[in-house]
Amino acid sequence: MDAMDAEALARRLPIVGVLGSGTEAHEELAAPLGAALAGMGVHLLTGGGGGVMGAVSEAFAGETDREGLVLAVLPGDASGASPAGYPNPWVELPVRTHLPLSGNQGTDAASRNHLNVLTADVLIALPGSAGTRSELALALRYARPVVRHARDEGIEGVETLADLEDVLAFVREHTSP
Repeated sequence: MDAMDAEALARRLPIVGVLGSGTEAHEELAAPLGAALAGMGVHLLTGGGGGVMGAVSEAFAGETDREGLVLAVLPGDASGASPAGYPNPWVELPVRTHLPLSGNQGTDAASRNHLNVLTADVLIALPGSAGTRSELALALRYARPVVRHARDEGIEGVETLADLEDVLAFVREHTSP
């Protein structure tokens, strides 16, 4: 396959968005998820920061036989400059925005959470706080396929799956042609 064919193929890969804490990595969930997604022929999309976003991105990028890229919708200022720590070192395709880190934790129109939710073909939420909850609310508003991968109690309207294989089956179900 020549480079042009490879690029065309990469553009057609499904995009899996992973949501979660920007401060806590939750490695026990994020690392196995990132590695498994890398083997599924998908692109990974996060918010490009640390915590869960960094851990899942590192695991995904560490898989050498993957087809997809690590994508990230980044916060920024009026010049498009991202705050310290953004993007994390594993982001391969940064999408820079003018949407600030502060104030983007909600469902308001100035939140980059809309971009993350609407860009992904399917979403997986790992443990997080207000920002993750707002992305889950947006996923429900936009009727995007979303599942939580956690071992705690669920959030109304979003199925929670503790087993990684069940999460991967959900992704396959929502990314298969």
